Amino acid sequence: MSKAEIDALTAEFFGAFDNRGGKAADVARIRRLVIPGCVIVSTGPGFAAYTVDEFVEPRERLLADGRLTEFTEWETSERTDIAGDIASRFGEYRKSGILDGEPFEGGGTKAIQFVRTPDGWRIAAFSWYDPA
Repeated sequence: MSKAEIDALTAEFFGAFDNRGGKAADVARIRRLVIPGCVIVSTGPGFAAYTVDEFVEPRERLLADGRLTEFTEWETSERTDIAGDIASRFGEYRKSGILDGEPFEGGGTKAIQFVRTPDGWRIAAFSWYDPA
């Protein structure tokens, strides 16, 4: 059951950024999917570490202000290891959308650390490398 729960949590995470068809992205849902103090790191093309709010707020604006439309991002492969109440997922993803009127596609690699809490599985940390 844990793998199915982690799969569903991961799908919900990726879905938080989807604004295809004019629907509003629900980036704020990230706050419900992570534990307080979640560690968020981007390693490329530049290195940056974020708090949850530092990660969520600019993405909410970008996905709502009309600059980035028809955006979606999805996992294309993954490996998940579960040991008791901790899990680690390493996967590749693709993304596409229209940024400032120009279609784009890209992708990268994400690593996600999960912990089982009294409220179910949550994300404790995630990092990504996006060479685009």
